[in-house]
Formats: sequence, structure tokens, C-alpha cells
Amino acid sequence: MIIDILQLLNKTKLLAAAGLAAAATAFTPVSIAEESTTSASDLVVNEASSLDELLENVQARRVVESRENTAREQRFANEKAQQARLLQEAEAERRREQQRSDRLETQFEENEIRIGDLTEQLDKRLGSLRELFGVLQQVAGDTRGGFEGSLISSQYANRGEWMGELAKKMGTSSQLATIDEMESLWFELQREMTESGKISKYPGTITKLSGDKVDTEIVRVGSFALIGEGEYLQWDADSQSIVELPRQPTGRHVSTAEDLQAAAPGEVVEFSVDPTRGSLLALLIQAATLGERIGSPIASIGECGLPFCDGQGGEVGSVIILGGILGVLLALERFVALFLIGNKVAAQRKDATARGDNPLGRVLKVYEENKEVDVETLELKLGEAILSETPALTKYINIIQVISVVAPLTGLLGTVIGMIETFQAITLFGTGDPKTMASGISKALMTTVLGLCVAIPTTLLHALVSARSKGLVHVIEEQSAGIIAEHAEKSGKTLG
Repeated sequence: MIIDILQLLNKTKLLAAAGLAAAATAFTPVSIAEESTTSASDLVVNEASSLDELLENVQARRVVESRENTAREQRFANEKAQQARLLQEAEAERRREQQRSDRLETQFEENEIRIGDLTEQLDKRLGSLRELFGVLQQVAGDTRGGFEGSLISSQYANRGEWMGELAKKMGTSSQLATIDEMESLWFELQREMTESGKISKYPGTITKLSGDKVDTEIVRVGSFALIGEGEYLQWDADSQSIVELPRQPTGRHVSTAEDLQAAAPGEVVEFSVDPTRGSLLALLIQAATLGERIGSPIASIGECGLPFCDGQGGEVGSVIILGGILGVLLALERFVALFLIGNKVAAQRKDATARGDNPLGRVLKVYEENKEVDVETLELKLGEAILSETPALTKYINIIQVISVVAPLTGLLGTVIGMIETFQAITLFGTGDPKTMASGISKALMTTVLGLCVAIPTTLLHALVSARSKGLVHVIEEQSAGIIAEHAEKSGKTLG
């Protein structure tokens, strides 16, 4: 019974020690918790087997708990002192920062007052110079844009950057332009005016459309034109470089550029100058060339089946051009043929022997074969021979005449079609944008021009060819009439 009571007391002590260890674990750091756990486990290991051992264990536990409580109280006291010290340090830091803030605020107010005094002093010292510096800033800013877009910058580079820096400097209230900077600005303005009246040659680099760069001699005509390799060039203000034009203006202007490129110093040559410094040149290179107006004889066949239909005249213009080409070719063929026949007829008139290589010779052969017939029969024979020779002399002449008449009528047809397309564009899009009507008006005018361009030369060619043909027929008829008269005279003498 006593042993059971002792064991119960021992278990009670152990549970109390375990509870204290758990409490210590909840409110103390890890090291203390580990120490309490270790002490409790030691008590479990040293389980009492008698009252004396139990008494010793209880005594030992009191000592351990007293030591732990004392260490815990000491730690709490130390931490409280440390927190009080940290609080004092934080309050001291706050007081120092507050004092520093007061000093900075006072200094800021003093600086504001000092800046106001200095600004007022600066205004008094500047006086009328403030207006001068304002004008200087404006001139520098405006001049920068002018210099960057000027052709003279192709010879004197990086002028715009310096002007930009000067304008930026003059925009601040704390910096003023120096005498050297103002003199440099005046020098650049003077040089711009002087160089705009000169023709200069200098080495430069041309940027081709392919991206390649070519070093060559550049000819600058004031601030109006740039010439290189006999062609007009363009100054790109964005990249500050000389670039090749996508296309050159008409041949008349290009020829003057070539003459200027090859001219010697002091030589006077004719040159086309753009007074707008590039605006007119840009419009000239956009204008359609003669080839674009007429069209391509090959490239357009795949589009509409006819050559020249990609021009401004369209299909109607293509028909007119083809008719004109046909008329000219027929007229040339007739000119050559009648010229050769005329030479042979002229030679036959000087030769008494009839030859069969010309119409007159063949008519004379008919006479030689029918010398014994009467006058009426001979006249009929010769008339038949002349009629057989006439188609060869008048061949294709009627076709040329028809082309000369039909060409302007076809042009009038194209004009009507173009005006119809123009009115359709006006109906759909209105008259706000002239470009929407340009296609129809272009076709209307171009077909009229093509019709006239075909009709005028073919009419002249028809008149010339027809006159030549009639002249040869007249010569044959004249010779035939002479032969008949001579034959009639001989026949009268024979009868008499």
C-alpha cells in the first residue's frame, strides 16, 4: 500500500515537471525549452523506487526549477533594459532628425530669398540684353531647321547640331551666349547667304537606291540643285546625306545637268534651276513620261491582250496606236516601191527598147505586139494594159486614207468613254478629290491626242503617196496617148 502511494506521488511529480517543461517551452527561447525537456527526461529515467529516492528527486527538481526561474527572470530583466535603451536611442534619433529638418527648412527659405535677390540682380544687369538673347535663341532655333534642309549642308556638315546646342543653351536662364558663339552664328548666316550664290565642286558621297555608297564629285548650284554623275541628286535632311533620285526629269533637263557637270571653271552653260529648292523637281519626276503615257508594247499584252493598253489611253489608245503604226508602215512601203518604180519608168522613157521590169515597159511591149492593128483596137489594148498596171501603183493607198480618217474618230470615241468614267467617279466619290477623276480625264484627253497624232501624219503620207502614184499613172497614160497618136498618124499616111 505504501509503495502504491509512493508511485502515485512520483507520477504526480513527473506530471508537474512535464507541465512546467511545457510552460517553459511556450514562453522561452528554443535553448531553454530544450534544457527543460532534458531535465524532465532525466527525471523519467531516474524513476524512484523508494521513498528516499523520491525525496531526492523532489529535492533535485526544486533546485533545477529554482535555477531555471532565476535564469528566466534575469533574461526578462535584461530584455526589458535593452528595450528601454532602444527606445531612448529611437527618441534621440527622432530629435536629431527633427532638428535637421528645421535647419534644412530654414536653409531652403534663405535660398529662396537669395535666388530672388540674384534673379533681380541678373535682370538689372541684363537690361536690354535680355531681348538680344531672346532674339539670339529664336534665330538659332529657326536657323537650325533651315541649315539641316539646305543643300549647302552637303558641303559643310554638322551645322545644325551646333545651332541646336546653342538654342538649347539660350533656353536656360543660367547660361548666356559668349561673344565667340554670337560671332559664329553671324558667320554661319553670312556663309549661307554667300554660298547660295555660288556654284561649287567638292567631293561627296551619293547613297544609291540600292543602298550602296559612291564617292564622286558633286556640283552644287547655290542652294537650288545638286548634280552628280551627270544626274540630279536630292539632299535628305533626315539622314543628312546625298541620295539618288528615284527617277530623273525629262531628257531636256538631264542634258543640262550633264553639261554643267562637264563644264570647265568660268565656262557658261545652260542649266535648269529649280527656284523652289526641290519642290518643282519632285513634281517633275512624278510627271508621267512619254513611254508611260503611250504604254509598253510588250508588258501590257498579258494584261489586256493588246500592246500599249497599259498607257493612259487604255484599249482605245492601243487600237489607235496600232492603226497608226500600220498606216505608217504601209506608207513607207508605198514610198519605197513607188520610188523604185519611178526610177525604172524614168529609165524606160530614155530607152527605146521596151523592158518588162516596169509598168511603162510592159505597156510599150503591148504596143510592139499590136503594131499592125487599127487605132481603135490599139487604144483598147493599151487601155487594158494601163488598167492592169494601175492596181500595183495604187495598192494600200486607200487603206492609208481610211486610217487617217478613222483615227480621230476613234480618239473621239475614247474621249466619250473617258468622260463617262469621269462622271461615274464624280457620282461615286464626289468632286472633293481631283485624283478620282484624273483617270477618266486622262483617257479622254490622251485618246484625242493619239487620234490626232495618227491622223495628221497619215493624212500627209496619204497625200504624198497618192500624188506619187498618180504621177506614175499619168506618165504611163501620157506615153500611151503619144503612142496612139503616133500610130494614128502613121495609119493615115498609109491610107493616103
